[in-house]
Amino acid sequence: MFNQKPSMAEDLQELIANLPREKNLDGTNSLYLFKGAWLPVSLLRAVDSFQRDFIAQDTDIIVASMPKSGTTWLKALTFSVAKRHLYDPRESPLLTTPPHELVRFLETDLYMKDPYPNLEQLPPPRIFGCHSHFASLPESIRNSKCKVVYICRNPLDQVVSFFQFAHQFKHDGTPLLSLDECYENICRGVHVLGPFWDNVLGYWKASLERPDKVLFLKYEDLKEDIISNLKKIAEFLGIPFTDEEEKEGAIEEISRLCSFDNLRNLEVNKNGVLRPFGALNSSFFRKGEVGDWANHLSPSMAENYLKIVEEKLSGSGLTFRTSQ
Repeated sequence: MFNQKPSMAEDLQELIANLPREKNLDGTNSLYLFKGAWLPVSLLRAVDSFQRDFIAQDTDIIVASMPKSGTTWLKALTFSVAKRHLYDPRESPLLTTPPHELVRFLETDLYMKDPYPNLEQLPPPRIFGCHSHFASLPESIRNSKCKVVYICRNPLDQVVSFFQFAHQFKHDGTPLLSLDECYENICRGVHVLGPFWDNVLGYWKASLERPDKVLFLKYEDLKEDIISNLKKIAEFLGIPFTDEEEKEGAIEEISRLCSFDNLRNLEVNKNGVLRPFGALNSSFFRKGEVGDWANHLSPSMAENYLKIVEEKLSGSGLTFRTSQ
């Protein structure tokens, strides 16, 4: 007989009482510091279940990121590269299915719906999305041969994009705080799945120490040269493009299919709602620009926050490009 493992639900209230707590975007004290990351209460049980119970397979591919860092785009690219022997770009499931349904999030989707999801039946390579810090990933991910593809976006565009995304959610009619009102917390790293510097630094260091395990990509580099980065992804996954594929234009076809404008203009991404987020599919395709932060942050705010991030990353060698 199956004996269900104890879940966080049994002692959630006790756990919450002992965790550091800060204000969320809606002004309520509902962000909790759990294993180094700030989480809303709605995510605590799912994150705990994922981090304790997920069993990785050697053929798995994990697409990781801070929220609003180009995750949707990277999911589409990774899926297209990894599954290209099954799907021609002209007949890709991406034409009729949103990227987040083809590459589902572990913490904010699968484990939120069910603390013990049945993932064994999925055909390899299984591709999942993830926002957890590297140090908090399940041991089975860190210790197996599965691959982690991480995308990083400059901190100014990331935080602006996240706040724009979050403002479509309303809780009991309570207005969300403005970026100005949350600025002090942002500078302390207190925002969903923050601190930013801890998330990016964990994957950056892992990519330097284990380049066969973690591929660290920058959103701005992808925008500048998608072709070479598609080759990089394919080589990292152990399925490099063949000479024949290159001659036939396979890389360019994937690039066109997964371009921001093409994905944004597909009917499936213009309509409908993504569950369990409750977010419009169109909300995952806002602008996709480098440097849009300048329309939302004052120069002094941007300079101060960037200085804090740079100090936190000092000595790591990780730098950002904040404009085109």
